[in-house]
Amino acid sequence: MKLIDLSHVIYDGMPVYPGDPNTKLSQIKYYEHDEYNNFKLDICMHSGTHVDAPMHLTESKQLVSEIPLESFMGDGCVLDVRGHEVITMKEEYKYLIKEGCILLLYTGFDEYYGTDKYYENHPCIDMDSCKFLVNMTIKMVGMDIPSPDKCLFEIHKKLLSNNIYIIENLTNLDKLLETDRFEIFAFPLKIKADSSISRVVAKAT
Repeated sequence: MKLIDLSHVIYDGMPVYPGDPNTKLSQIKYYEHDEYNNFKLDICMHSGTHVDAPMHLTESKQLVSEIPLESFMGDGCVLDVRGHEVITMKEEYKYLIKEGCILLLYTGFDEYYGTDKYYENHPCIDMDSCKFLVNMTIKMVGMDIPSPDKCLFEIHKKLLSNNIYIIENLTNLDKLLETDRFEIFAFPLKIKADSSISRVVAKAT
């Protein structure tokens, strides 16, 4: 068994989606003076590696803390989609995606994490691919980009309205390309919010 961390580090001033508030992480107690250490975090739930749940962009009132835990774990599948401005569902992809899996899209764009290119020029999923994923009733789709689409966020809405959760801002997906079988664990915080920052981990066997 091997555990592979697919999450970005949370730190003070980390990259955020344009228009979102900055992350503030500060140490408020020091062992030398207070006899213990403590930190304070002010963060948007869509900063860094996180899970989007239906409440984010649909009329759903279900908080992310109310979604069953089994929704955030399952057998994983990774597609190498590097070099594509638009991610389409090629025939060879269809044989790799299993019903009920957690699909990961490796674009290689985590190399640009935090830059203008990362947020402005990332690839997007087309609607035909989105409909295929809905028909396959996958659990989640994750990617090493900030979003599967851009405004008006129709891909977001299509996936989330069908209870397919979205993992954004992943990293290290290249480490899964030669892995025969792996599971994904992407548990959100038990938080009363629309979505949640998450520590996403692959367990390769």
